[in-house]
Amino acid sequence: MIHKVALVSYIFGFIVVLSCAALAQQISDPNFNPHVEHPAYTKNFPRVLFDEAHNNFHTTTGRYKPFVDLIFSDGYQVAANRKPFTRESLQSYKILIIANAIGAEEMDDEGADKPAFSEPECEAVRDWVSNGGALLLIADHAPFGAAAQILAKRFDVEMSKGFVFDPEHSVPNNPTVLIFSRENKLLLDHAITQGRNESERINRVQTFTGQALKGPPGSTQILALAGTAIDQADAMGGEKKSVAGQAQGIAFKLGKGRVVMLGEAAMLSAQVAGLENFKMGMNVPGNDNRQFALNIMHWLSGLLK
Repeated sequence: MIHKVALVSYIFGFIVVLSCAALAQQISDPNFNPHVEHPAYTKNFPRVLFDEAHNNFHTTTGRYKPFVDLIFSDGYQVAANRKPFTRESLQSYKILIIANAIGAEEMDDEGADKPAFSEPECEAVRDWVSNGGALLLIADHAPFGAAAQILAKRFDVEMSKGFVFDPEHSVPNNPTVLIFSRENKLLLDHAITQGRNESERINRVQTFTGQALKGPPGSTQILALAGTAIDQADAMGGEKKSVAGQAQGIAFKLGKGRVVMLGEAAMLSAQVAGLENFKMGMNVPGNDNRQFALNIMHWLSGLLK
């Protein structure tokens, strides 16, 4: 995402001027291969509703197209949502995906950090999940966390709303590109990280600047933040606070339904940005983000118990 590219450049100490041409170069990776050799579903395809009604930074035909193509290849039917959430609009779907909704048209607009959803919408989503629906809510660093907090609160999830740094558990010289692995013990055991067999086992996930999440009692941390993790209010400064013991990925059940929340969005994308085609997401070599995306969907659809 272009705001992440700016932050990455800031951390390296470069001065970045984002022109229209640079913005145009931030696209889904045309070389990403979404083909799933052995689809999870070859009949009874789970219906997925992908939100595009709340000024979403990620859409089915935009930066999240690789993710949508991947889950479609895995046997999911995906429809774009372009209207407010209601009990009626949700009832025929198994999974709802919301990725980086905001309270204004653009993330740099005044009011982008305002609630992206109305109270009746939040109530409809929570009731739908409780009655058997499955929610994947993805809310990135500022302003996305603040915009999604109104919905997260309905599930007793607290969002840090800032930018997470951890120099001890990140790629060299870039403390916001975090590594969650079995080796560093920040990738924790759950059906999502174990998969159905050894070939689906997750060993390493990389995230690309996000916020922190504090889950409700009984929730499971999937991507745990270390004691060295800090949340900063602004990319260029602002108040700092420890987010030790929090996470960038959590999963839990609510009533008859299931919820996965992620504090970072690019991890499930496959993007290239800038003149050097900087990669972000499932297309970054050496990580299991692609299988992680599939495993999340398998757990939400009930394939993983």
